[in-house]
Amino acid sequence: MNFKKHIDEDKNLKLIKNHASRLNIESFLVGGYVRDLLLNRSSKDIDIMTIGEPYDLINSVSKEKGFSKVKIFKTFGTASISYKKFNYEFVGARKESYNKNSRNPNVSPGLFEDDMRRRDFTINAFAVSINKKHGEFIDMFNGVGDLKNKLIKTCEDPHKTFEDDPLRMMRAIRFACQLNFDIEQNTFKSIIDNSERLKIISQERITDELNKIILSNNPSYGFKLLFTSGLLKQFFIEMYNLYGVEKINNHSHKDNFYHTLEVLDNTAKVSDNLWLRWSAILHDIAKPHTKRYKENVGWTFHGHEDLGSRLVPKIFKRLKLPLNEKMKYVQNLVKLHLRPIALVKDHITDSAIRRLVFDAGDNINDLMKLCRADITTKNPDKAKRYLKNFDIVENKIIEVDKNDKIKNFQPPVSGEEIIDIFAIKPSKIIGELKNEIKNQILDGKIKNDKKEALKLLYKLGASKGLERIK
Repeated sequence: MNFKKHIDEDKNLKLIKNHASRLNIESFLVGGYVRDLLLNRSSKDIDIMTIGEPYDLINSVSKEKGFSKVKIFKTFGTASISYKKFNYEFVGARKESYNKNSRNPNVSPGLFEDDMRRRDFTINAFAVSINKKHGEFIDMFNGVGDLKNKLIKTCEDPHKTFEDDPLRMMRAIRFACQLNFDIEQNTFKSIIDNSERLKIISQERITDELNKIILSNNPSYGFKLLFTSGLLKQFFIEMYNLYGVEKINNHSHKDNFYHTLEVLDNTAKVSDNLWLRWSAILHDIAKPHTKRYKENVGWTFHGHEDLGSRLVPKIFKRLKLPLNEKMKYVQNLVKLHLRPIALVKDHITDSAIRRLVFDAGDNINDLMKLCRADITTKNPDKAKRYLKNFDIVENKIIEVDKNDKIKNFQPPVSGEEIIDIFAIKPSKIIGELKNEIKNQILDGKIKNDKKEALKLLYKLGASKGLERIK
């Protein structure tokens, strides 16, 4: 690649080059941005390394129209500015040393070579001169060779690399997953040997890398590496425990770990929604707790969807995932993921469809995506039959919701209206009345209509001894 041409044709890089030259600050494009240029991948994060402190350069550049306010992190010796969707991070060349019980390095100013040696992987240790040797490409560790061979390999001794900063083990797997690369043999062995050191890393940082793996095109590859390396066991024991098959009297169940990975990959093919993918990961998470063997029946996992839904908040809290509507969304899908297929097994009724749509709400379409992804049978005839059944359910959902408007159900009569109609104080009976109205709508006994709801309310109130005053 002609890096000189790239710098001159990119107006922002050219601007940085001009300021660096005027200030006589030797500057380099480094790291993942250079790697992505070599791979023809787009990148929004641009790292610039300077010989000496970067603050004069970034302050000079930031005065140009269009750049955001400077963010300076003196603790880490970095500074950044943003422009539209791009983020430019500046750091002075440095060398690092580590303490045994912390991944936070002791940082001191260093030479160009020092800065290159502190980098994690050969494919992230490229540099391109911005100004002094305009466009010169530097590859100290044969990263180009590793790119060609599709290998993740540490720049220095892998044992020391991961011992110093155990988060790099997660990063190795994340890059392998995102780029569809292999991890070099000695590098992967060192991950296995150092897997328990992951405990010194904050859960937030681990989960950040995990989410990047989940959002990749082939997330199952990342999870297989996490499992084989021993890392998964360190922070996500519930998923680790899905692994394995038990056999009694020639009856065995499927391996729920690999089934889950299939469901995850199937989900990834149809959606880039992180939380739908988390629903795929957790949809069978309670199966180890509900596994039972019954004579003449085989293995059962009765109630795993309900227990799984109750486990979601615990898992989210420990993994430092958001405890808000995103968590509730995952809970909802985990709880409901068996409902659509159960409808087909029984005689499908409008009432059952209404209740499914009511319970799923706005998540109904994502629920059906999860259900389809959950079909992992290797029997093509069986898979075809299951998919046809889901077509029936989805068509019925469209038909019923069009007629009854259940998806975003709001009670036709509010609690305040009930209080006014019967001149009663807030009490348990109001909830009972609202619930009965809702059930009769869902059962198709009355329409989702205020007039019909009021008519029923008057009747129900009279049966409970309430006197209508309005």
